[in-house]
Amino acid sequence: MKFNLEKNGGLLVEIYFEGLSCECKLYNHLKEKKIFEGKLGQVYVNTFENVAFVGLGKKDELDLNEVRTAFFNLAKELEKNNVNEISLTVEKIDGVCMAGFTSAVVEGLKQAEYKFDRFHTDRKEAFELTVNYTLNIEEEKLPVIQKAIDETQSLIDSVFITRDLVNLPSNYIYPETLANKAKELLEKVGVKVTIYGEEEARKMGLNAFLAVGSGSDREPKFIVMEYSNDPTSNEKLALVGKGITYDSGGYSLKPSDGMKTMFDDMGGAGTVIGTIHAIAKSKLKANVVGVVGACENALSGHSYKPGDIVTSFSGKTIEIDNTDAEGRVTLADSVYYASTVMKATKVIDLATLTGACLVAFGEVYTGAVTNNQEFFNQVVSAAKLSGEKIWQLPTDKEFAKLNKSRVADIKNTGGRMGGTITAGMFVGEFNNNLPWIHLDIAGTAFLSKAYSYLSVGATGIHVKTLYNLVKGL
Repeated sequence: MKFNLEKNGGLLVEIYFEGLSCECKLYNHLKEKKIFEGKLGQVYVNTFENVAFVGLGKKDELDLNEVRTAFFNLAKELEKNNVNEISLTVEKIDGVCMAGFTSAVVEGLKQAEYKFDRFHTDRKEAFELTVNYTLNIEEEKLPVIQKAIDETQSLIDSVFITRDLVNLPSNYIYPETLANKAKELLEKVGVKVTIYGEEEARKMGLNAFLAVGSGSDREPKFIVMEYSNDPTSNEKLALVGKGITYDSGGYSLKPSDGMKTMFDDMGGAGTVIGTIHAIAKSKLKANVVGVVGACENALSGHSYKPGDIVTSFSGKTIEIDNTDAEGRVTLADSVYYASTVMKATKVIDLATLTGACLVAFGEVYTGAVTNNQEFFNQVVSAAKLSGEKIWQLPTDKEFAKLNKSRVADIKNTGGRMGGTITAGMFVGEFNNNLPWIHLDIAGTAFLSKAYSYLSVGATGIHVKTLYNLVKGL
């Protein structure tokens, strides 16, 4: 998408708020016929009149995430009508940051560009939209607006990287190719990427991670990504992503229908890669490390089994109660590695971890577990700015008791009750007492139906949140 600031040309786009009077005859005619009334998300395109209307709802209830959705709807209608250039003039809106408003407009239009059609032999050429954008504000403020436009486009490009990685099936993305992709994408923007193979991981003592990958013919890869751009600070944020590139459930085998989209079980890894790409591309002043234990949870004579006991990198022993609770076992080693070897000061892990989270929150909210309220509040603020929803779950000690094992230090399931909480608290046992947040993106990383400005499939959830968190910190 091409975005020209302070230029004109193309189909004229006008913004309307619900309930406000207007002298435009076409608008009043459409309003009378209840075709277009300025309601939230409404779009009207008329190529004969060379005009389009976008509804943003009630002015005093303006929500930037709904602005994203409204302009996403507009872009889709423009594509249907083969309109490749528009002219949009925005008047100053009282009480609204115009840089933030502009960012929402840009994102909504750009999100509409995303298509995962690489395996369609009859795919159409990508829709290219030129946006000529004018703001009635002081000229000296225009550089701030231009920065918002450029930064948003760059950020959404990184979101698309995550969406592509998560959408690709397991015969295209497996541990080796995921590691190579991370190296290819991130080294271009100044990130140091180190990839450890199976033998190196064994020497390092990453036994829990290796146990999960033991059933596959594809070699596990342990991926470490380092972005260092603030030598004045000792702070280092670790982003740890679950990297199960395919999950059969192992000996605790999933039903066939439950396996169809299990190539998306590396959604946490995809988010970490996309986030670090966004941070590095914008050269944010921060120190961030990413850790991903990439492997397949496959079924063979070499697979780990229910009843096995494995010794994790931390030294804690884990009883394998269910081999389909594999993500938290890999995260045990990955989180402890980030906390100790990489010397992080704060840790966030992201994982498509539990079906229980999907049952509780559907595909709308991410479930969260934390040991540090102040840190969590910062993440929630960044999530609200990003239009991404997170809900905090309790961490009562009674839940921790469900993870206790009779024969080892801990077992990898706490049973069906409170499954999202016990899974998160299991991971928390390996954070080396650092401020830590666990984000269960089982429902939000991959959609079964379109929602807001997101299509079916991978969403790139929390790339924006984590970027805005790091930027704010």
